[in-house]
Amino acid sequence: EEQLVQSGGGLVQAGGSLRLACAATGFSFDVYAAGWFRQAPGKEREWVSCINPNNGNTDFADSVKGRFAVSVDNAKNTAYLQMNSLKPEDTAVYYCAANRRGDFYHPRLYDYWGQGTQVTVSS
Repeated sequence: EEQLVQSGGGLVQAGGSLRLACAATGFSFDVYAAGWFRQAPGKEREWVSCINPNNGNTDFADSVKGRFAVSVDNAKNTAYLQMNSLKPEDTAVYYCAANRRGDFYHPRLYDYWGQGTQVTVSS
């Protein structure tokens, strides 16, 4: 069974750091792109970051560029989102997802989703 299980998240003060993990079973991040999305209360789900399995290229939303990093440990089949210099506006439920369709920016094109994890940044 294909599954993504997330861990990490929690409450942190502004300026702090958190790391989210996303462990895949039933498929491999060797061929699936790992994407990260977030959804704040009353807002639509927005794309945050992705990593291309073919070349390792990464991309980030402007709102997190320079503060967040994304990686995949292929030996563990786990994707990570390292979040630094967190701001209150980063507060949201964060989701990891997997995609092998080549377009990594649209949530409807992702095949598998994690359960979501809450990140709360206090001011």
